Amino acid sequence: MAEQSPAIKPDAASVPNGNAGRHQGFPARGEPVITGINRIGLWSLYVKEVRRFFKVQTQTIWAPAVTTLLFLVIFTVALGREGRMVLGVPFGDFVAPGLIVMGMMQNAFANSSFSFLSGKIQGTIIDLLMPPLSEGELMTGIVGAAITRAVLVGFTVAAAMLLYPGVHLHVREPWAIAWFGLMGSMLLALMGLLASIWAEKFDHNAAVTNFVIAPLSLLSGTFYTIENLHGVFQTVSRFNPFFYVISGFRYGFLGSSDMGGADHVAWAAMGLLVLNAVLAFGTYRVLRSGWKLRS
Repeated sequence: MAEQSPAIKPDAASVPNGNAGRHQGFPARGEPVITGINRIGLWSLYVKEVRRFFKVQTQTIWAPAVTTLLFLVIFTVALGREGRMVLGVPFGDFVAPGLIVMGMMQNAFANSSFSFLSGKIQGTIIDLLMPPLSEGELMTGIVGAAITRAVLVGFTVAAAMLLYPGVHLHVREPWAIAWFGLMGSMLLALMGLLASIWAEKFDHNAAVTNFVIAPLSLLSGTFYTIENLHGVFQTVSRFNPFFYVISGFRYGFLGSSDMGGADHVAWAAMGLLVLNAVLAFGTYRVLRSGWKLRS
């Protein structure tokens, strides 16, 4: 009978288990491999989200420019006749900045609200929850991609408006354009992320868009100044955060605003920062709790 070789027992030092794993270059069980910010994972998520809307850029970037330009044509023809002046400028110059930032905000909401919702419906939500990303990194990647889409839409809409006769976009306060554009996009991106966590089907998300986002956008002074409203409705308008985004963004182009002078614009800028910080903290806590994300 052939001689059998003795069984070889693995050495404890070669087994990556417990402290023995330390000798092979492995961390002890339970020790985090990634410390601090997972920059590679965060960047990968951001690029994934950007590539997603770039694949259908005709719908996500160029179509909003056409839609917003149609708004401009309709309202300038209907309300801007006979050289109507608003805040000391032609009506077309007054309404154009509001339409630009309104398009930015709506597309920021649409982009972030699609991420989790599509994953929940298609059963691919694990692709977002399984990677080694913290809740803050997950939120940052999705919100950052939504803001990127909003900025691209803003540039596209502005370029389209420059082609429309009678509309002039003069930059008076660049900081206001950048600040209120980014703050408004972040506000809607966070709201879209919360809506996608809450929603269980596309009808729920559409309900938020139609009954919350659209009314707040259209009743925020985009096509009028709140001075034309009754006192009660002026007070209601001043509780609408969209009003401050649109008025502040318009201030960057016109150098004047219906919310007040430069000091009022500065207070509105700080108020939006505080509002976004509170909303970001709330979104982070919801993500961390796993509400409607984990079974």
